[in-house]
Amino acid sequence: MAASSQRKKKSSTRTRPHTSGNPAKRPVIEAGPVTVGDWIGAARLRTLPLAVAPVVIGTGAARSTGPEFHWVIALACLAVAVLLQIGVNFTNDYSDGIRGTDAHRVGPARLTASGRVKPRTVLIVGLVFFALAAAVGIAIVVRTEQWWMLAVGAACIVAAWFYTGGKRPYGYYGLGEVFVFVFFGLVATLGTTWVQVFQLPQQAWLGAIAAGLFACAVLLANNLRDIDQDREVGKRTLTVLIGRRATQVLFTLFVLAPFGIAVFLALLFPIAWISLLALLAGLPAVLIVWTYRQPKELVIALALTSLTSLLYAGALFWAFVG
Repeated sequence: MAASSQRKKKSSTRTRPHTSGNPAKRPVIEAGPVTVGDWIGAARLRTLPLAVAPVVIGTGAARSTGPEFHWVIALACLAVAVLLQIGVNFTNDYSDGIRGTDAHRVGPARLTASGRVKPRTVLIVGLVFFALAAAVGIAIVVRTEQWWMLAVGAACIVAAWFYTGGKRPYGYYGLGEVFVFVFFGLVATLGTTWVQVFQLPQQAWLGAIAAGLFACAVLLANNLRDIDQDREVGKRTLTVLIGRRATQVLFTLFVLAPFGIAVFLALLFPIAWISLLALLAGLPAVLIVWTYRQPKELVIALALTSLTSLLYAGALFWAFVG
């Protein structure tokens, strides 16, 4: 009986298919041709409000300092932010895919992890978006003659790549929220204001903090959704390090704190009270994060938080220019 059991065990071991965590080392899955919709999905449009919001707030803060509206520079800043965000999304798809991190993810399937697109192709697309962002950024620097901002732009691209790229990506060591706050909050908002008016008024700083907190909240919702898979593959996000309950508390603080900032700003810009209407999207997101039963429900919380950041930014813009 023991010998028979051993033979069955060996046979089972021999017939078990081997799958690598690296899509580059396994055959492409035949799941039909990749469509334009697949590429649009990989761009993760639900995250783009996080790129738009700081530019809207920064432009509003710039406009509040004087009557002139530098709309060409504002649009250029918007282009840089959106192109960088899309570039981050594609390079994240590539980096997580080749590591096997996305092999059993809960959200929509990624291009690299699914094996439907060659990793190199996804990487090239991401780098193209980085190059386009750099080109527009250089144009802004030339136009404003703020040459030192070339270093800021380079830092943005480096931070975008090493979020999940390189040998020791900081996103795998609990530092994702720190860099997201700095670059999607402070740098994006204050940079937008500076290149338009060469000033950094108080409202720009406060708006930058709010934008950064919303971006961190979205990242927390994303990582809470993937907490079990991340633990399994050794991806030590902040959520993995502090656990579910602490993440829920932190998410709630990150979503609600910007509205405390808005109440203060309303003392200077009365229309800022209108930003509280964004709670109509923010509070359901908080409720989902606290009551979800299936990880996929957090995709809705992620989208609602992104929408909250955009509504909030629009309200502050109105307050600053009104």
